[in-house]
Parts: sequence; structure tokens; C-alpha cells
Amino acid sequence: MADVITYRAAVAEGIAREMRRDPAVVCLGEDIGEAEGVFKTTVGLYKEFGPDRVWDTPISEQAIAGAAMGAAMTGLRPVAEIMFSDFLACCWDYLANEIPKVRYMTGGQVTVPLVVRTANGGGLGFGAQHSQAVENWALTVPGLKIAAPSTAADVIGLMAAAIRSDDPVVFFEHKGLLAVEGPLPRGDHVVELGRAAVPRPGGDLTIVALASTVPTALAAADRLAAQDGVHAEVVDLRCLVPLDMTAVLESVERTSRLLIVEENPYQGGWGATVASIVADEGFELLDAPVRRVAAACVPLPFADALEDEVIPTVDKVTEAAQALVRY
Repeated sequence: MADVITYRAAVAEGIAREMRRDPAVVCLGEDIGEAEGVFKTTVGLYKEFGPDRVWDTPISEQAIAGAAMGAAMTGLRPVAEIMFSDFLACCWDYLANEIPKVRYMTGGQVTVPLVVRTANGGGLGFGAQHSQAVENWALTVPGLKIAAPSTAADVIGLMAAAIRSDDPVVFFEHKGLLAVEGPLPRGDHVVELGRAAVPRPGGDLTIVALASTVPTALAAADRLAAQDGVHAEVVDLRCLVPLDMTAVLESVERTSRLLIVEENPYQGGWGATVASIVADEGFELLDAPVRRVAAACVPLPFADALEDEVIPTVDKVTEAAQALVRY
């Protein structure tokens, strides 16, 4: 049996591999040292690399982002943790106005090779201020790369690519996937930023998903095949910047139907960008309108039953796909 690893452990494993490979890689954040992270995603790092390379910080997102920026500009490759993605709002000036613009404003003389990693998304009943999926926030900022893995192997591979990137990367780790197990990749496993995956091929419609909506889409595809004989192709974007629209358009060319499943709110979600590009560049490939299943534009409820009403579910995706195939 192949070795397996949880998504949670894959975060620490991916960082550790890069810290062993490159002495310039350092980590900083709240309780990431001896406490090994609130979500236990930095287990073993402090023990192996010590306080010179794993820095516990004050409870200040501005301090974390500012220190990471300064470290990156002066020769290090920091991996900074913002505990919940909702808290990116607390250091938004650094993320929107400072970090992504330095390389451009200095004509390439100064780079900011840092990773801001953060726990993202709902499904666990953490309430309105700790459950948001906010990839769309970062998507509005030119100069930021965005990774959002759905599997443990992709956590390790995308983490390697993110840390090695000379551009800043926001790395979204989905809280609802932390306990999910998957194969442990061996060797120098690197997943290129901006290259989508196709975890399930099919010919009847394309379902584009990201992070937690990938297993949701796969479960819906299983149900569609069993109940209706419909074979959906699932595309896991893995990254939003760079965005692999070539993979999406190639899939739509095979299936002629597109369903986008995102946890971001419908208003301003990344799925709107994907739909717009398909309308611009692949309109003649379509035999039906592009459809989106996204979160409602409301604060995330605390109660499980109410949260399920807001975010995408297997039932919602299945029903949308059935309607699209019937169109």
C-alpha cells in the first residue's frame, strides 16, 4: 500500500522539504513554533529548524506581513501564516498596495519572494468571521499569485512551487480538507503554478472547481454517472493566478457544457472570470449557457444546517448539472 499523508500534515511536509533544500526559507506566524500551529500545520518545524528559522510573532497580521515583506526584500524566502483567511483584511494594505507592487515599481531591481499561507473556507461551523472563502479578494490584486490545493499531494507540490517563486504567492489551505488523506509524493515533487488537473475525465459536461469544491464536484459526478448515466469531466484549477484557461477551454471543447462550482460568493467570485473568458474565447464551443454554483452573498451562518444553505453542496451541484445536460 502506498504511503499516505493527511492534507494537514502535507502542509508541514511541504514547508520542511523546502527548508531543507534552501536555507533562505524561514517561517513566521502566530503560535507556529513550539505550539505547532492552531491547525497543527507546522508540526515538527520548530523542533527540526529551531527559533532562528521558525519565528513566533505577536498577534498582529500587519506585523507578520510587514516582517515577511522586509525579509523577502533582503534575501530570505519567508513563509508567513495568517491564521484565518478572514484576517487578511487586517493586513490588506501590505497585500494589496505594497507586496505585489515592489517588483514592478523598482523595475525588477527588488523582488518579494514570499508565501502568505492561510486557513480558508467554510463547512465547519466557525461562523461569519472565521469561515469565509476569500480567494476572490486576492484575485482583484495584480501582482499576486494564488494557489488553492484540493489534495495532499498538491499541497506539497504547489508549496514547493510557491516558495521557489520570485513573485508573492497567497496559498489558501482549506480547513475542511485538513483531515483528508492522500498519497505521499516522493522525491522533489513540484506542481507548476497555473497548471490545472483533470481528476475525472468525461464527455457530457465540464465541472470546474477549486479546493473544497473539487471533492464536492467529484461526488456529484459519481452521483450523475450512477443515477443518470451522465459522465462529467472535473477540472481542478489548483491556481487562480496563473489561471489555466487552456485546460478549461479544451475540456469545454470536448463536452460543450460548463458548470463552475466555487465557494466564493456569487457576486465577484472567481467563477465569473472563468465564465467571462469562456464566453469571450469559447462561445462557439458551447451548446448551453454557462452555469455557476456559488456561495450566497450573505455572511456565513454558524449553524451547520444554515451553512449548508449558503455554500455549494453535492445536491446543488448535481441538480445544476442535470439541468444543464437537459438544456
